[in-house]
Amino acid sequence: MTDNSFYQALGVPRDASADDIKRAYRKLARKYHPDVNSSAEASTRFKAAGEAYDVLRDPEKRAAYDRYGADWDQPRPDPQRQGHEREGGFAFDERDIDPKMFRDFFGQRFGGAQMRQDQHARVDIALEDAIQGAKQTLTLQMPQIDDTGQVVMQTRHVDLRIPKGILPGQQLRLQGQATGGGDLFIEVAFKPHAVYRVEGRDLFVELPITPWEAALGGKVKMPTPTGAVDLSIPAGARPGQKLRLRGRGLPAAQKGDLFAVLQIVNPPKLSTNARALYEQLANEQPFNPRAKLGV
Repeated sequence: MTDNSFYQALGVPRDASADDIKRAYRKLARKYHPDVNSSAEASTRFKAAGEAYDVLRDPEKRAAYDRYGADWDQPRPDPQRQGHEREGGFAFDERDIDPKMFRDFFGQRFGGAQMRQDQHARVDIALEDAIQGAKQTLTLQMPQIDDTGQVVMQTRHVDLRIPKGILPGQQLRLQGQATGGGDLFIEVAFKPHAVYRVEGRDLFVELPITPWEAALGGKVKMPTPTGAVDLSIPAGARPGQKLRLRGRGLPAAQKGDLFAVLQIVNPPKLSTNARALYEQLANEQPFNPRAKLGV
C-alpha cells in the first residue's frame, strides 16, 4: 500500500535519508512554529510536519508506514499464531518473550532510558546584543519523563552566548541540552527598538530636520549604535530622502549600512519674528509645489 502523505508533509522523497528528513523537519519547524507564524495555515503545516517526523525518524515506524501506509500503526494478526487469536484483539504467549527485551522496550517508553529528542525555544534580544555580542542565562520550562513514565515540566537554566552580527530568525544550537541528550535550538528575535529599524543587516533611523536645514543644508547630529556623528544634509533635501553611512549597520564580514531617512518637521509654534521671515520668504520666493497637479 503506497502512501506518500508523510513524505509530502516534509517535502522529501520516499528514499530520503534520515539526515534529509531531520533537516527538512527543522526547516519547516522554524518557518511554521506558532511563536514565529500565527496563521491558521502555519498551525496546520506545523502539526502535519511534526506527525510526519515522529514516524519517519523512527526506522521501525518508517518501515511499517512504507509497507502499510496510513494503517501502519494498526494491530495485525500473525499468520503463524492463529491459535492465539481472541475476539476483539490478539493475544501473545508471554513464554515466547525475552524478558530482557521486554524490560528494555518498556524501560525506554515508560521512564527508563529517555529517547533523544531535539527541542526548540525562542529568545528576544536587544539590538545592541546583536551588535556587540552578549551572554544570557535563559530560564526554560522543558518536558522530562519521570520514573513513572509521566511527562513533567522541569525548570532549567541555560547559559547562552549571543555572537556579534546574529540576525532575526537565525538559530543557536546547544548540543546535548535538550531532553534525553538531544540538541536545543534557540531561535533569535529582536525586541522593538526606540530608534532603529532593522532590515537584513541594514539599520534605518527616522531623522527629523527643520525646514531651514532641509533648504540650506548643513551638518546635524545623528545617532549611531556606537555614538552620535555629524551628518551632512544636502541643500534642498526632500522628505523621505535616504542618506547612507556605510558600514554602520550590523557587523559581519560584509557589514550592513545605516540609513538616515529624512523627516522635515515644522516648529510647534512660530514667534512673531519667525512668522514675518516666513511671510517674507513666501513673497520673495514664488514656488508652487502643486504645479504638476494642475492647480
